[in-house]
Amino acid sequence: MTKRLSTKPDKPPKSLQAATMARFQDVRARTLRLIAPLTPEDMMVQSLPEASPVKWHLAHTTWFFESFLLTPFASGYREFDPDFHWLFNSYYQSFARFPDKRLRASFSRPSLEEILAYRSHVDEAVVKFPGALSDIPEAWDRMMLGMHHEQQHQELILTDILHALATNPIRPVYWPAADIQQSAIPPLAWTRHEGGLVEVGAEPDRGFSYDNERPRHRTWLDPFAMANRLITNAEYAEFLADGGYLRPELWLSDGWELVRREGWNAPLYWSEHDSDRHDGNATNRNRRERNERRGRWTIFTLRGEFPLETVASLPITHVSYYEADAFARWSGKRLPSEMEWEQSATQRTVAGNLLEQEHFLPAAYSVSTGDQIFGDCWEWTASAYLPYPGFAPLEGTLGEYNGKFMSGKMVLRGGSFATPATHIRASYRNFFAPETRWQFSGIRLAESSR
Repeated sequence: MTKRLSTKPDKPPKSLQAATMARFQDVRARTLRLIAPLTPEDMMVQSLPEASPVKWHLAHTTWFFESFLLTPFASGYREFDPDFHWLFNSYYQSFARFPDKRLRASFSRPSLEEILAYRSHVDEAVVKFPGALSDIPEAWDRMMLGMHHEQQHQELILTDILHALATNPIRPVYWPAADIQQSAIPPLAWTRHEGGLVEVGAEPDRGFSYDNERPRHRTWLDPFAMANRLITNAEYAEFLADGGYLRPELWLSDGWELVRREGWNAPLYWSEHDSDRHDGNATNRNRRERNERRGRWTIFTLRGEFPLETVASLPITHVSYYEADAFARWSGKRLPSEMEWEQSATQRTVAGNLLEQEHFLPAAYSVSTGDQIFGDCWEWTASAYLPYPGFAPLEGTLGEYNGKFMSGKMVLRGGSFATPATHIRASYRNFFAPETRWQFSGIRLAESSR
């Protein structure tokens, strides 16, 4: 995910320093709240190579503060454990060696108790540092970066544990089951935009941003229209019923190869239930009844497993870019470019179904809550993840944060129900490989407008 630092030349005033310290403590406390429903055994599971065990997330986010804030800037800081210097490094080649990511589930030691002690050790040191470092602007920038980095990992904790729980045959529930608020979903409506020469990217001096959101620059947009809401589970089910996963003309070539190779026939966490599926004695007379029973889908979530009809009005999530693009083609529409999306979101207040609500599910659209531009689920765009004109990574190790991933990825916008409100903004660029499905990723449609 996007991770980068925005440097400022001057130290923050005392009031901002105090606010930053309060935010640090809030961010660290929220991570511990997110893991409260989990057992130590839950926190060891790594159910796919792209994910990480929760225990590793707890250690790595702490390692970040120790490695990039305390060690370089806090005179006299005592390292918690010299082995942690490399053990919990993620991908910084110029910083230290690091273990193969696929092996993180084998880290039975250090124990969870030691990892929590590590967090306490680093937290105490960070709380003590302002007096000594108040004159070092870069230290405060690193602290802000570390908080946004941890907020990214808060979302990753939820995406990764959902996949882990979904692989468990007894289907454990992360958070107590919800009463799903169904609502009648109105037909898609379209908001027209005139396009033209527009400015995109993070605005200078408007708060934190990652380097991949900069520099702010001008780009041309032809007239376009954006849908007023996200695509729902019920609408995606129509795509399935119409043979969406059986029609190569709807798919990009790489996507179709994935569908065939992996046997995809629905989004991740959708399961089709048919008690008669293996009945070899079915007669022609009862075959129609058996076929009618097919297609009874259930969807596994952080709040439990629900029949499709129970969550029909909720936004579809856990689809890859290829699936989102195929659905758009089937609909006779397209996915928006990231610049179209940003132009639609500019001047919007960050509000919606975000992490602070602790809903842990996408929410159904309602006129009162607006157009779901922020929250619920990340929205695939048609844009490849590439540098903006004039982009330059930071010097040193932190320069590895972002730029080296600008190949083979697609951009997502808007945040999800697992994204903190203080972390998302209109210029925020998330990115994943187009085959990614375990993230909270969904679909918003667009169309050209003349």
